[in-house]
Amino acid sequence: MDITKLQRAIVDALEDVKAQDIQVFNTTELTSLFDRVIVASATSNRQTRALANSVAEKAKSLGEVVIATEGEETGEWVLVDIGDIVIHIMQPAIRAYYNLEQIWGAKPVRMKLLPESMRTAAIPGDVKFDPMAVSTEEPTGRRAASRVPSGTSNRVSSPASGRSSRPARSTR
Repeated sequence: MDITKLQRAIVDALEDVKAQDIQVFNTTELTSLFDRVIVASATSNRQTRALANSVAEKAKSLGEVVIATEGEETGEWVLVDIGDIVIHIMQPAIRAYYNLEQIWGAKPVRMKLLPESMRTAAIPGDVKFDPMAVSTEEPTGRRAASRVPSGTSNRVSSPASGRSSRPARSTR
């Protein structure tokens, strides 16, 4: 398929799921691995995954092979590789941190986009992406209830005595 028709189809798939700040770059002079890089932003992990799914389905419907999809587990940065085009769908903080436009942006491709697709995704307040940060969030939901960290006990304390429901061992 012609690269311009394919990039138009991919951008349409991104616009269908309300991607923000879509940018297309011609990379033929930078690398021989692919001809275009498309970068788009999403407002949530769910939308990031939905955008990646939309792109993959559109590519498959056009007879293109989706070589790889990476990052769907977390949904913060999902990469879809369809050979001639590599699509990066990112959360705004991660996009600002990695600044792929600086790497691939030597030759932007001019395209007509929907007005909603051109608006820059807002980075919430003081949110900064730190790739070395360790999440301190406690798990929630059904999975959290079934998990007991190793080295701890799942005994229930009595509110009145503050002691465990199992008798203490003697230290003799």
